[in-house]
Amino acid sequence: MPYVVTIDGPAGAGKSSVAKGLAKKLGVNYLNTGAIYRAVSLFLNDAGIAPDEDKKIIEALNKIKLEINNEQVLINGNDVTQQIRTPKIDGLASVYSAVPCVREALLEIQQRQINYGSLIVEGRDTGSVIFPEAEFKFFLTATPEARAMRRFIQNKNKGIHENYDDILKSIKQRDKHDSERKISPLSVPEGAVFIDSSDMTEEQVIEKLFSHVNNLLRSKKES
Repeated sequence: MPYVVTIDGPAGAGKSSVAKGLAKKLGVNYLNTGAIYRAVSLFLNDAGIAPDEDKKIIEALNKIKLEINNEQVLINGNDVTQQIRTPKIDGLASVYSAVPCVREALLEIQQRQINYGSLIVEGRDTGSVIFPEAEFKFFLTATPEARAMRRFIQNKNKGIHENYDDILKSIKQRDKHDSERKISPLSVPEGAVFIDSSDMTEEQVIEKLFSHVNNLLRSKKES
C-alpha cells in the first residue's frame, strides 16, 4: 500500500532539499506543494489578477493546465521551474495561498498524486489539510537567522546577490504573515515529529527522518 510522508514547516527551513533527499533514499516520489502555489501565483500575477478578485481567479484556474513531474513544473505546457524560485514569487505565493478559492482549486491536484505511488510531500498544510491521515508527519524548522544564512548561501551559489539582512527581514515578515493569517495559519500538524534543524546538516536531517520512517515500515512488515 502506498504511504505518505509529510514535511511541514516555515519558509526557508530546508523542506524541499530534505524532502528530495528522503524521497531518493526511500525510492519513492517527491511532491513540492509550495512549487504548485508559486506557479499559480506567477500565473495569476502575470495575468494581472489580484488576490481579491475571486471570480477571475476561479475562471483562470478552471482553464489552467498544471503539470508536476518531481521537480519540474509546467503551466499550460510552459516550464516555469526556474521562474518560480525568486524572492518576489515567494512573497506572492504567501499572499495568493491565503485565498480560499486558490487553496480549494489546488487541493485536489495535490491529493491526486498518491495515485502514482508512495509520496514524500513538503509544503504548507501537508500534514493537516492535504494529507491529514498521512502515516508519517514531520514539522521541520530552524531559527530565522539560520534560515536566512542558508538562503543567502543558496542564492550566492546560484549567482543571485541579495543582502543577508534583507533576506532575514523577509523571512521574519513571512513568518509573521503565515502565522497570523486567518486561512490555514502556520502550525504543527497533530501527531507530527518536531525537528529543529538550526544546528544540523541537511544530511543529518535526512538520516533522522529516514531512520524514523524506515524503522516504522520495518515494524509493520514484521507484525
